[in-house]
Amino acid sequence: MIINVKVKTRMNEQKIESLGNNRYLVYLKSEPEHNKANIELLNMLAKYFTTPVARIKIKHGMSGDEKMIEIL
Repeated sequence: MIINVKVKTRMNEQKIESLGNNRYLVYLKSEPEHNKANIELLNMLAKYFTTPVARIKIKHGMSGDEKMIEIL
């Protein structure tokens, strides 16, 4: 499954909002430095979709706030 994610960093709480059509808005506490936000994102998505982190990959957008994620 491929999903599109818009990430907002440096937020007070962590949450995932579904926007429909495999689009999600994800609020992260981490700063987008040293890959911290991407790691937090992958962990949150693994919990949300109840799948191991190893089965989730960022296909596009490693350094941006819009990402394409593949969930195997």
